[in-house]
Amino acid sequence: MTTIFVGNLSFQTTESEVRNVFERYGRVNSVRIATERGSGTPRGFAFVNMPGMDDAEEAIARLNGNSLGGRSMTVNEARDRDDARPHGSATGRRSALLDAL
Repeated sequence: MTTIFVGNLSFQTTESEVRNVFERYGRVNSVRIATERGSGTPRGFAFVNMPGMDDAEEAIARLNGNSLGGRSMTVNEARDRDDARPHGSATGRRSALLDAL
C-alpha cells in the first residue's frame, strides 16, 4: 500500500472530493484530511492510501500541480514521520532548556 501526501488544499475541500479525484487512477483505500487537534479545523493537507503502487505513481505524476478547489495541489509519496523530522532536534532543544535551569 502506498500513502500519498496531498498538500495545499482549500480548507473547504472534503474527503469525498479528494477520493473522487484519486479514484480516476485506481482504487483508494482511505482518505484522511488532517485537522487541528483542539478545534477540528482542516490543516490544508490530506493523506490518501492506494493499494496499487502503479496506480499511486500515476496519480502522483498526473495530479501534482493540478487544481482542486481553486488551489494547486502538491502531490507526492508520503514520508515516514521520522524522515520528515531532523534527527535530534527535539531532544537538542529540550536538553538545552534543561541545561539552562
